[in-house]
Amino acid sequence: MSVTLRSDRAVLRFSGRDAQKLLNDVITGHVEASHGPARWWALLSAQGKIQAEGLIGWAEDAFWLDVHNSVADDFFKRMRLYKLRAEVTIEDKRATHRVGWSPEAPTEGIVHADARAEELGFRVIDTIEVAEGWDADITPYLDARIAAGIPEQGADFPADSTFAHDAAMDILGGIDFDKGCYVGQEVVSRMKHRGTARRRPVIAVIATGEAGTPVLAGERDAGAIGAVANGKAVGIVRLDRITDSAPTSVGGQPAQLTLPAWATYAFGESAANE
Repeated sequence: MSVTLRSDRAVLRFSGRDAQKLLNDVITGHVEASHGPARWWALLSAQGKIQAEGLIGWAEDAFWLDVHNSVADDFFKRMRLYKLRAEVTIEDKRATHRVGWSPEAPTEGIVHADARAEELGFRVIDTIEVAEGWDADITPYLDARIAAGIPEQGADFPADSTFAHDAAMDILGGIDFDKGCYVGQEVVSRMKHRGTARRRPVIAVIATGEAGTPVLAGERDAGAIGAVANGKAVGIVRLDRITDSAPTSVGGQPAQLTLPAWATYAFGESAANE
């Protein structure tokens, strides 16, 4: 099974005695030095918006993270600031390594199952030399991710625009609600306990449109779609505006919205405090 090159992702490596503590103190996800699947994580702003997100896995005595290229420089700088005097080595591996995806586990490279959904197969990290033999067509990965209904930064939303709950990180294991404080934790906890999440991911079947095209419910703006592949996209929409009485459209054409298989929410729902 060939590996699909994810050329939009950058690789960072965290090692050292304090690496686990630093990451747990800063990002949303559960960080543990164990050989399990790669888990979803995000770095949030103080207002709770996603500044960077990706997967984190443990291998070769280090934590391996991937982030979207558009935020890699900023994430690297921020983590170096948070490091202070901690015994952590943070390495930007963009010059030497690439991120790939495969529906089945390859026999080479740093390979982790994607904990977000079984359909998302495996994240693969390997050297640039190995990655030269990977498939450059990203469509197979997009098809799998869109079918699973999981949004990603860069393809589906820009930095500082989206709450962790909007992307369903609370449902898909991207937030550790049992650990102590991290950046943006107060906002995340408040949204959980008050039930104030109004925007959630959906799968959109569309006739036309590109990333960023608005989703309309009747004549009201309900959200926007992300990257499109084979007539489908992940959209993040206002659930309360998606009702039987308000037909949905994208780019002036009818659009069919469905919920991901893992969804714990429903169309027409309002936030608990509304």
